[in-house]
Amino acid sequence: MQAQAKDRSSLLANVLRLIIAAAVAGMLAAAVALPAVGGVGMTVKSATEGLQLTPEELDEPPLPEKSVLLDRDGDPIAQFYFENRESIKLDQVAPVMREAIVAIEDFRFYEHGPIDLEGTVRALAKNLSSGGVTQGGSSITQQYVKLVLFNKAETKEERAAATATTYSRKLTELRFAMALEKKYTKDQILERYLNISYFGAGAYGVQAASRRFFDKPASKLTLAEAATLAGAVQNPSVTDPNVNKASRKRLLDRRNVVIDRMYKIGKITPQEAAEARAKPLGWKDVDIPGGCQESPYPYFCLYVQYEILTNPAFGKSDSQRRRLLRNGGLTIRTTLDPKMQRASEKAIARYVDPTDDPVASQAMVVPGSGEIRAMAASRKFGASRKKKEISYNLPADRAHGGGAGFQAGSTFKVFTLLTALDQGMKVDDGLKAPNGYIAPSVSSFKNCKGRNVGEPTAPHPISNSSEGGGGFKSLSTGTWGSVNTFFVALEEKVGLCETVTMAKELGVKRADGTPLREFQTFTLGINEMDPVTLSNAYATIAARGEYCRPIAVTEVRDRYGKATKHKPKCKQVLDEEVADAASHILSGVFTKGTMSGVGGIGRDAAGKTGTTDNYTAAWFAGYTPDLASAVSLGDPRGAFANDLTGVTIGGTTWGYVYGATISGPIWKYSMMEALKGTDPTSFTPLNMERFGGCSTACAPKPPKKEKKEGEDGDGDGDDGDGDDWEEEDQTLPDQDGGIDQRWNDDVDFGDPITPIG
Repeated sequence: MQAQAKDRSSLLANVLRLIIAAAVAGMLAAAVALPAVGGVGMTVKSATEGLQLTPEELDEPPLPEKSVLLDRDGDPIAQFYFENRESIKLDQVAPVMREAIVAIEDFRFYEHGPIDLEGTVRALAKNLSSGGVTQGGSSITQQYVKLVLFNKAETKEERAAATATTYSRKLTELRFAMALEKKYTKDQILERYLNISYFGAGAYGVQAASRRFFDKPASKLTLAEAATLAGAVQNPSVTDPNVNKASRKRLLDRRNVVIDRMYKIGKITPQEAAEARAKPLGWKDVDIPGGCQESPYPYFCLYVQYEILTNPAFGKSDSQRRRLLRNGGLTIRTTLDPKMQRASEKAIARYVDPTDDPVASQAMVVPGSGEIRAMAASRKFGASRKKKEISYNLPADRAHGGGAGFQAGSTFKVFTLLTALDQGMKVDDGLKAPNGYIAPSVSSFKNCKGRNVGEPTAPHPISNSSEGGGGFKSLSTGTWGSVNTFFVALEEKVGLCETVTMAKELGVKRADGTPLREFQTFTLGINEMDPVTLSNAYATIAARGEYCRPIAVTEVRDRYGKATKHKPKCKQVLDEEVADAASHILSGVFTKGTMSGVGGIGRDAAGKTGTTDNYTAAWFAGYTPDLASAVSLGDPRGAFANDLTGVTIGGTTWGYVYGATISGPIWKYSMMEALKGTDPTSFTPLNMERFGGCSTACAPKPPKKEKKEGEDGDGDGDDGDGDDWEEEDQTLPDQDGGIDQRWNDDVDFGDPITPIG
């Protein structure tokens, strides 16, 4: 033992001579003091050559930094991060914080080179006497090097090597430190060190730590607070205040060590030290939310997240895009309008409770740009089944984190109407609708592959409601009454494939991403939709036939401030005057149709109710020239097993739920609130010469008869308004808020395929 101690003492003396010689020669790099290479006869030159102590450039990848989502007003609505960090400049850090970290970590930082000679000698003596590496003696520059190497490590082995207590790692650190001291000023190195360091409680960098610990920016830190953070970096896992009382006590003790150190080296007065030591820890435990679950607008946040994760513009692979979102320090400006979002949330809450089995969801889209202004749902986003939370994006399709959606019902009749107008039919043109409908032959309907579709061996009849009759219906009256048999007959006339193609031109696709189901009941809405897609399709009509891809992001600014604009992608897919004619007809839904019991919104508006076969879902989709919106209502447990009959929604029990029962009023009141302060815009008037009246398929007039007292004088028995609309079809809303069955009520029969729940 005595021999070992003597050898160690001799070795220490030799190494110390080497350090002093190197310092005198101005070659501080040789002062690494490694016993494995020390020796009496070693010269400075041979030592530096043997140790290869030459500066080596350090690769410094950008630090992982949180990405922030902003609404269209520039206010934050969500953030994503792998490491909660917000890099700042040194002048944004309180001077007392800079003094505290230097005092405790490397008080001679501004005086020495890549390493602290005195600190290294002191640490070396301790290590040699203990027979191992027990004391660091690293400068702030060397510590920064270690943190960079650790952060860039991708494997467990690389991370272990970056923190290994070996002399070879120290030597590597020194070579990198030499280069850094030539590349940066001391202030620049300190700035990088403060931004990269971990302080505990999930906070990386001094700014995030200051907000997490004390709910303030780093520029506002007091002496006691600065000492707390400075003390935390040595061993943040031991002093993490978020763990328990014992760890907070250790952090308090560590803070006082820093205060004492600052006093000892003359940075603070005895009185300042005493006052700082007397203060409590001051741990605020400020929650730093991350991810969409913590956002006030989780469904919209999810839409943006999936937009980025699936867009090749943000990276070639999913992993690259995910890493960019969580680590890239992006500032993402979105299209969300807080006022419109609140309007949607308020209207939904008015009619549907968060604990109801059926859920309501809504999306609002701007015609002519496709910008999504709001996405809301009656259920809270989350993973708790007990609280009936929803863990997927209710208003969106599966590609944006949503589910399979709900069958859209009679909202799809609009695409058949558009096809008829596009083929030259006028607003009063029509055909005779039977009370029940069975395709006369399988070849009456062909899909877009030219194949016959239907059920020839087991025809599935399509009916109207029990009190509603057939008879001649025009494009206008058939739409206002939402007559099933009329629209199937109309679809047969204009073509199933042509109707499907029209829907696709307006951006219609199934919520689950599978191909549209092309059957004779396509016009009755057998395909499952999501509110964003349907709202955007109706927005295309509002924009006079200009389709714009739905957009949620308008600008992405990287960590360096470089901004990339994301502009709407639009194209004209429909004749403007065809869209005007459709708006003319659909406006009547509020005054003469299935929404007459609910009423309009005090400005030009058009839309369509949608109630599915067997009441499995209820919709309303509509628009003004300034804003479009779609509202769905259905049971996420499975719409076909849990239909909307005999259900309690919003505290009211409903025998049947129609499109105008709940979805219609939600649409009405949300749109009225959302458009407050927006000057009303009128629809472009119908081109009467092209679409007014009828051509050859007009309603037949009954034979002339003698005028009787009280008649309107023209002998045809109508009301004289020129639309030949049958008075017997006009009804008032039921007392339960629905529309009387004589309206046909969008009840869609005849789905020839097995529905997907």
